[in-house]
Amino acid sequence: MTLNHQLEITTNGFSNSEFPHERPTSARRLHPGFRIARWWIQAVIATALVLVVRQPVFAQVQTVAAHATVVAGTEPKDLPEAPRPVSDTGTDASAVHSVTATIIGTVLDVNGDLVPGATVVLNAASAGDQREVTADDSAAFKFDSLTPGIPYEITIDVKGFSPWTSQSIVLEPSQFLFLNDIRLKMEAGATSITVYGSTEQIAVEQVRLEEQQRVLGIIPNFYAVYDSANAVPLTTKLKFKLAMKVSTDPVTIMGVGLMAGINQAANRPDYVQGAKGYGQRFGAEAANGFSDILLGGAILPSLLHQDPRYFYQGTGGTRSRLEHALASPFICRGDNGNRQINFSSMGGDMGAAALSMTYLPDSNRGIGTVFGQFGIGTAERVVAAIAQEFIIPRFTPSLRRTR
Repeated sequence: MTLNHQLEITTNGFSNSEFPHERPTSARRLHPGFRIARWWIQAVIATALVLVVRQPVFAQVQTVAAHATVVAGTEPKDLPEAPRPVSDTGTDASAVHSVTATIIGTVLDVNGDLVPGATVVLNAASAGDQREVTADDSAAFKFDSLTPGIPYEITIDVKGFSPWTSQSIVLEPSQFLFLNDIRLKMEAGATSITVYGSTEQIAVEQVRLEEQQRVLGIIPNFYAVYDSANAVPLTTKLKFKLAMKVSTDPVTIMGVGLMAGINQAANRPDYVQGAKGYGQRFGAEAANGFSDILLGGAILPSLLHQDPRYFYQGTGGTRSRLEHALASPFICRGDNGNRQINFSSMGGDMGAAALSMTYLPDSNRGIGTVFGQFGIGTAERVVAAIAQEFIIPRFTPSLRRTR
């Protein structure tokens, strides 16, 4: 479907149609991009089992919100008591500053068209906290490592439009704020030029940006959408492209090799030992991962017109975001923008588990194995979705791009 946007301006005409505009929702099960993370997680767990480690260690990510009452210390008798550095709200400044926040946004005009190249200024009471960036080719900008608890103001200026100024913004620790109300108005007396764009062109650009997302700069995170409000549906071609991109990524192949080695040490499945057994386990792990990604990330989403990606919420209370993450393996966004039962995700997991019965040893086959793998996969998808909502964005360097 082609979206023709029209905007006329006398001078400085431009044309851009390369970024998504619309809608958050749920998404897919354990996204194919997360399958690699799943392999590494399984690798760590399996290694611990092989080495008979009795007490696993679970990493915890906690949001620091320290509210401390400052108690005056004892000073020398002949000196007056020195003032303590306390914020306006009585919060220990060092505790608040230990956790930063982030602001991102997309610069649009009143018609919803992208406005790249805009100058975006972050104003703060302290000159040291003021920053300036330029909106990129997708009209996106980002300010990270911001101090919670102090007021910020954002101004945007670009030739041909009236300046735009936000309301005062006070961030909470670890907050990831999307500014979705930026709409620039044309300057008085300006006419317009025509800007053409299509959803397919926008989707291509969005996928290009998603393919740059890697956790810690290493692990593919291609199936996560962080600008959910501006997302557009993927074409069938793009769904298959993403699936193949994840499946053939070098990190994916390394994960397969690592899992095969761990399964070899644990003597599962019931293949022989030695080089032949390692090759069989490598092939089984690769086949299982590839079939899961292809079925759940491309074939079924194309047939059922569903989006296989995870749509990051990022805003709202912790409970709201947790409910969003927990629902994502079971409720997805359809290509029509509506919420749907995630048959693509669940069907992909079930189909991959059923196909494994054709190459696993006879002793490992059976209906119990199929449903067991499906249950484990469902649990892993839930954990992965929670990690995607609360943890992963902090460790994806490409999200910190500023100019």
